[in-house]
Amino acid sequence: MTWLVFGLILFLGVHSISIIAPAGRDRMAAAFGNGWRALYSIASIAGFVLLIWGYGLVRQQPVILYQPAPWMRHLTSLLMLPVFPLLLAAYLPGRIKAKLKHPMLVAVKLWAVAHLLANGTLADVVLFGSLLAWAVLDRISFKTRTQRPIPSAPVSRWNDLIAVVLGLVAYVVFAMVLHARWIGVPVVP
Repeated sequence: MTWLVFGLILFLGVHSISIIAPAGRDRMAAAFGNGWRALYSIASIAGFVLLIWGYGLVRQQPVILYQPAPWMRHLTSLLMLPVFPLLLAAYLPGRIKAKLKHPMLVAVKLWAVAHLLANGTLADVVLFGSLLAWAVLDRISFKTRTQRPIPSAPVSRWNDLIAVVLGLVAYVVFAMVLHARWIGVPVVP
């Protein structure tokens, strides 16, 4: 559990600098320039790798907190349906992004809730619960802090269609093939 928690602290800590200290983040970015991006990226990737590795280790000896009903897997699949399109909509500005403001945070919240419904181990609650709490706090802070532009494609009336179609294709590929290969748990038995 130590590596999972350490990875979460590192990954979410780096991603929380704008929530906790936006002015400090801006000063560091101005002082270090591209070095700030490199440091941010390295810390994010290291945290991500540690949390994945830690999660894999903890799953080897699971501590069951609750046993989800079998039908929850179907609800999880349904809740996951918009996740990939929302992730893409964050970088393909259109009506989805305009309406939701930050579709990636909506995607993270849906992903986390869906996985909390289908998984009941301590590792799952720590991982998905932490990411859900972070996404909620980030969305709250998003309303009050100055927004920096996110690199994205130019605004186009086709972006929503592209995000939905490519997102649904990604969902099918991930559900049918990649989830079992990468996570070790088949979505479709």
